[in-house]
Amino acid sequence: MMKSIYIIAGILAITVVSCKKENMEVKKVDHSKMHTSQDEKLNVKVVNAEDPVCGMKTAEYLKDTANYKGKTYGFCNSMCKDEFKKTPEKYVIKN
Repeated sequence: MMKSIYIIAGILAITVVSCKKENMEVKKVDHSKMHTSQDEKLNVKVVNAEDPVCGMKTAEYLKDTANYKGKTYGFCNSMCKDEFKKTPEKYVIKN
C-alpha cells in the first residue's frame, strides 16, 4: 500500500515539474515604441473605456477599431486589434 502511494506521489511530482511555466505567462505588449508625437487619436465612439487586450485607456490612445457583433471596440494599436480578432469572445464586454 505504501509503495503505491510513493509511486503515485512520484508520478504526480514528475508531472508537475515537467509542465512548462512559459505556457502560463501573460502576453505583455511593449507600447513604449508605438506612440510618437505624430500619432493622432481616432475620434470614434467605442464601447470600451480600456483596450480589451492590454488595458490602456482608449480615451487617451485610440488608434484602431474593430467591429464585433454590432459593437465597435477601440484599441491603442493594430497589434492589440489583431490579438482581439484571433479570439474576440475572450475580450468582449459582457452586458
